[in-house]
Amino acid sequence: MPRLKRFLSEVSDTMVPTTWWDTSFIPDNQNGKRELRNVFSEANELFATPKPTDLIRTLIGLSSDKDSIILDSFAGSGTTGHAVLKQNAADGGNRKFILVEMEENIASEITAERVRRVAAGYTDAKGKEVPGLGSGFQFCRLSDEPLFNEFGDIRDDVTFAQLADFVWFSETGSGRGRQDAGDTEATPLLGIHEGRAVFLLFNGILGDRRPQGGNILTKAVLDALPPHDGPKTIYAAATRLGPATLQREQIVFKQTPYAIEV
Repeated sequence: MPRLKRFLSEVSDTMVPTTWWDTSFIPDNQNGKRELRNVFSEANELFATPKPTDLIRTLIGLSSDKDSIILDSFAGSGTTGHAVLKQNAADGGNRKFILVEMEENIASEITAERVRRVAAGYTDAKGKEVPGLGSGFQFCRLSDEPLFNEFGDIRDDVTFAQLADFVWFSETGSGRGRQDAGDTEATPLLGIHEGRAVFLLFNGILGDRRPQGGNILTKAVLDALPPHDGPKTIYAAATRLGPATLQREQIVFKQTPYAIEV
């Protein structure tokens, strides 16, 4: 493959950088480009200089434990996620990764898609089936504005749906689900997770924006909730139900905003 060779006399007084990790040990960016083309065999050019997976994998192997969390704040083509999965497969590790990519199209169409393919398996540029490395990931989007103000209170312009997504993630660790609840704009039932129903009373979801009309858990509000024969977690501004009633109704009450955690 043609390469540009630069001599010392051509770079003035600047020394050409060298490394003791030569390409016989660690692949270069050309290898990284070939890797990416194999994963995205349908695309011509995605990134000019993607990092080679084995370089990042070597760094991870040298600098992390098997249960470490690896953060890449400039995820780009998703090499770091790919490398973590490869290293886990090689040494039986349980490392996790956090990839941050600010360009929405790159994040969804390249970063996440690459990790999805290498985890599940894909067909490379030569038509060969490459087995998946296993594991998986969650894809999350940052909201345009924070849900809470500088005092820790929920901002006045936050919608029910926005807070519902945050509460569901806080309860389940997942940005997916709530399919069991149907239209989250019409019901305080966010979903059922491992047999437990998760409810949110906020912003007049029961049709009455007065605090006593739906944002506070009372006996009347409890009777108006979608029925669930099992344990329940209910987020609300306050509760008028005593400990005995909460226990009898299998309710874990969590006061908003203080009990919302991730």
